[in-house]
Amino acid sequence: MKETVVSANSFDARSTLQVGDESYEIFKLDKVEGSARLPYSLKVLLENLLRTEDGANITADHIRALGGWDSQAQPSQEIQFTPARVIMQDFTGVPCVVDLATMREAVKELGGDPAKINPLAPAELVIDHSVIADKFGTKDAFGQNVELEYGRNKERYQFLRWGQTAFDEFKVVPPGTGIVHQVNIEHLARTVMVRNGQAYPDTLVGTDSHTTMVNGLGVLGWGVGGIEAEAAMLGQPVSMLIPRVVGFKLTGELKPGTTATDLVLTITEMLRKHGVVGKFVEFYGEGVAATSLANRATIGNMSPEFGSTAAIFPIDDETIKYLKLTGRSEQQLALVEAYAKEQGLWLDPAAEPDFSEKLELDLSTVVPSIAGPKRPQDRIVLAEAATQFERDVLNYVSDADEAGQESFPASDSPAATDGVPTRPTTVTAPDGSTYEIDHGAVTVAAITSCTNTSNPYVMVAAALVAKKAVEKGLTRKPWVKTTLAPGSKVVTDYFDKAGLTPYLDKVGFNLVGYGCTTCIGNSGPLPEEVSKAVNEHDLAVTSVLSGNRNFEGRINPDVKMNYLASPPLVVAYALAGSMKVNITEDALGTDTEGNPVYLKDIWPSEAEVNDVVANAIGEDMFNKSYQDVFAGDAQWQALSIPTGNTFEWDPQSTYVRKPPYFEGMTMETTPVSDITGARVLAKLGDSVTTDHISPAGAIKADTPAGQYLTEHGVERRDFNSYGSRRGNHEVMIRGTFANIRLRNQIAPGTEGGYTRDFTQDGGPVSFIYDASQNYQAAGTPLVILAGKEYGSGSSRDWAAKGTALLGVKAVIAESYERIHRSNLIGMGVLPLQFPEGASAESLGLTGEESFSFSGVTELNDGTTPRTVKVTTDSGVEFDAVVRIDTPGEADYYRNGGIMQYVLRSLIRK
Repeated sequence: MKETVVSANSFDARSTLQVGDESYEIFKLDKVEGSARLPYSLKVLLENLLRTEDGANITADHIRALGGWDSQAQPSQEIQFTPARVIMQDFTGVPCVVDLATMREAVKELGGDPAKINPLAPAELVIDHSVIADKFGTKDAFGQNVELEYGRNKERYQFLRWGQTAFDEFKVVPPGTGIVHQVNIEHLARTVMVRNGQAYPDTLVGTDSHTTMVNGLGVLGWGVGGIEAEAAMLGQPVSMLIPRVVGFKLTGELKPGTTATDLVLTITEMLRKHGVVGKFVEFYGEGVAATSLANRATIGNMSPEFGSTAAIFPIDDETIKYLKLTGRSEQQLALVEAYAKEQGLWLDPAAEPDFSEKLELDLSTVVPSIAGPKRPQDRIVLAEAATQFERDVLNYVSDADEAGQESFPASDSPAATDGVPTRPTTVTAPDGSTYEIDHGAVTVAAITSCTNTSNPYVMVAAALVAKKAVEKGLTRKPWVKTTLAPGSKVVTDYFDKAGLTPYLDKVGFNLVGYGCTTCIGNSGPLPEEVSKAVNEHDLAVTSVLSGNRNFEGRINPDVKMNYLASPPLVVAYALAGSMKVNITEDALGTDTEGNPVYLKDIWPSEAEVNDVVANAIGEDMFNKSYQDVFAGDAQWQALSIPTGNTFEWDPQSTYVRKPPYFEGMTMETTPVSDITGARVLAKLGDSVTTDHISPAGAIKADTPAGQYLTEHGVERRDFNSYGSRRGNHEVMIRGTFANIRLRNQIAPGTEGGYTRDFTQDGGPVSFIYDASQNYQAAGTPLVILAGKEYGSGSSRDWAAKGTALLGVKAVIAESYERIHRSNLIGMGVLPLQFPEGASAESLGLTGEESFSFSGVTELNDGTTPRTVKVTTDSGVEFDAVVRIDTPGEADYYRNGGIMQYVLRSLIRK
């Protein structure tokens, strides 16, 4: 058990809170001058500093700086935040535990005690990213998918079960239980933590950017890379600058017919436009009290889509009501309320805290919306969706299609109707029937992801749309792959209790698994005949999902355009079958008597939804689902596992291998050096996501990763996904920059993991991995050039790990998303930024140059240079901004990475 930090208590803040028969040690915020005016989120940080003040890393001056926070100043004061716990999902959790197991061996080799490598705070991992929606549309789909999941992932699951026994304070929620963030808000979140007699705010970091969903419960936490999470688990505080806080005032109430999804897409668009990267967003005002906890969680979940670090709501009666519904004890409920009121953390709807910036939204102005076709912030008013699709599809079809001229293959009948490209294609189903699909066909309709499946209002609305559709005689179109993947078993419990499951099944939304599925790229294959038609005729088909991510190449390799929508709209689009249908006006189909059926005919009223929610959901469901949540089913319990404190690596494993991070490491650091003679591995545009850098989805056979698996005896059907192979660095290095939609500008005309290899005459086009191996053999360092928002999206540690292992020493981008920038530093890669207003294009960089970086060595003097001089052999020179933003990050970089820093620190203790 983690030892209680003995605070220096410079502000005499230590006190006692009595709740019923229990008393708790607390640290009073009102002992710090200026605390009352602080936003909720900064009050939580202030308590963290008071409780962990040690006089060295966390001092009275840090506490005074936070109490005296200047809301209008640019962030400059570094503080050390110590999260109360860490949460992980399996895609990032497996490499995290692999690293911990490797660190144990490294400590031993360096003469330390392996037992020091142990979580010092609760660490919980939920296996939710591995289930793939292979089977769908049948009552057996769930069972079959779980069976396939265990078959594919047995090695990984054995490894995680070993970790659960080998590490203290580490718990695993087995497969088939739910999505990490929904499990977090329904069961794992404490809101107020109790540990060793102390009560304090529940805080956390998580290895998934959507960790912010728990912000809806008043819990401050955000997503970090796996490497940062490992450090936090080992007691390393998170180094951060006191952020700017954006106050987002909510007024009014949502109008009937609008959903939480419409609200969150509106907020996403507003905050992306405003600019909140690196900032906290905090919701306040009268409208907060009118916002259900489920809607708050839905909004909090989308924080990474806004770009903010967190998006938090204060604690109030709604929080307590939700905690009670989800089965928390009476003592815990009383503690949360008493603590929040004692510390000024309870919502005052009339209060106007001191914020850095303010926005406001009248909830009554929100209208039905979707987002797409490739970014969550690109909101489209539902009534204009069909028209917008007609414009956007022009970016996804050939020029011949656009012009309505004959195009390959010649047997097609290309045409353009009113300027809208069309390529009608006949498909023959397995039963011999035929149907026609065209550009815009909805081939995936998925109720998936934590964002919406945690929200009973939108889930019930979807089920009621299905019920009314069935009663009218409608069903999904035959080319639509329909899947239901709830975030917890409670969802199917309330569907069953309300008698709605049969209707979802009849429309094709059978249960496929309790996990992320389509939202993480595990949509599974399209029906063979649909996939064949799409690929042979190069159709720009679409997916509609109730998720939070719709980046290129993420959802399904056959699907070019992806749209985010509320669960009831997902059902509606499955009925319509095409994005060309204006579902606000056009008929979705015909009833049993041949009459047209419109969306308004099957859309449930607010009263209908509320009635089902009130009568079908109870505390008993949560108690039943979570009473033995860590035990797992018979399959989980039957997994055989090795014993001992260090892992027995299987040299034949293609899932779990010992990574090379600590090879040759000594206790002394190697001085930082300037970089000379670097070549460009990739020159990339704007909005390159961590999906582009380190894809999570399918592994293609003709890629370096596919070739590696084939060489190791893995059949193509057993390749699984990049996400599931994250415990094997050999696969992941080969998959870095291998997204099928990546466009590397130094290899024009290619799409995917290609570059030019300048170790060979003429710089021929080559796989990025193969070129990297040649550069590293020649001792040539590598650099990445990129545009704006580099590394946005999921907090994927492998996007940084793979970059480092490919031999990349520096990245120069126009701007970064927060997590990826810090992850690069954590892997010893230098993040640089082009001068304000400059870009690779404006500087005339082609990517064929050789680069040198001077001034990096200033870091050896204990300071961080503001800029470094970049020179090229083509004569271009500029000063790049060094994006090492805190002294703590500089320490990580000097040590070659965060893991090396932590390892040395633990051994020296």
